[in-house]
Amino acid sequence: MPATPDRPLRIIALANQKGGVGKTTTAINLATALAATKRRVLLIDIDPQGNASTGLGIARQDRGAGSYALLTGEKPLRDLLRPTKIPNLTLLPADPELAGAEIELVSLDNRERRLRDALESQREALNGTEIILIDCPPSLGLLTLNALVASDSVLVPLQTEFFALEGVSQITRTVERVKRALNPRLDLEGIVLTMFDKRNNLSELVAADVRAFFGPKVYSTVIPRNVRISEAPSHGLPVILYDHRSAGAQAYIDLAAELLKRERRARKSAA
Repeated sequence: MPATPDRPLRIIALANQKGGVGKTTTAINLATALAATKRRVLLIDIDPQGNASTGLGIARQDRGAGSYALLTGEKPLRDLLRPTKIPNLTLLPADPELAGAEIELVSLDNRERRLRDALESQREALNGTEIILIDCPPSLGLLTLNALVASDSVLVPLQTEFFALEGVSQITRTVERVKRALNPRLDLEGIVLTMFDKRNNLSELVAADVRAFFGPKVYSTVIPRNVRISEAPSHGLPVILYDHRSAGAQAYIDLAAELLKRERRARKSAA
């Protein structure tokens, strides 16, 4: 089912300037779960670490050109897209040169709009894609800024730990700045609590604090701390394929369902 006027292309950046919060794991598994609902999904890896590419089974030495080549205009989008093992899921991998992109982008025209302009001008290469997820670096530099300028909304994975609120307030302030200065349509898609340990009182306390502060922006679905989620990337698989019966896999399936439910609700409200 390709994108239609009733269900237009949506671009969602997954961003948090703090590393180790489950951002890339959420990008991989949410993309997989959405693809399983017959949505056509593209995952763009603009994190120089390239973990989203590895987690979908494309080793560093096999990646070739990717998001760096798109940002610098070296190659067109259609030449850079890679199929994955998952039906309906395509990947724009992170190429090795992406590590130097923060410095190189500074001297380019429209440096913060490179990704948006490439996606808009080469829309035919997306071939009916309905949802684009962008896995951002754990920083608020030019690569993340490009993702925010290109996106409709931002999904913030947030680890249930002591400094969580401090970190999320920084990314939400950045979203507001980008919205005012560069991308008026940008919105906070929501906050996803990750690495939740129900045996740990701190997880419960942090979750309660985040929900009290951000209200309905916090997703009901919580991603648990789960050994299968940790094991899956070493096999080049999303946890949904690695062990679909695990608590982690089920949580990401539920997250995709909640995201689509919120999307339908938003469309009804706008109608």
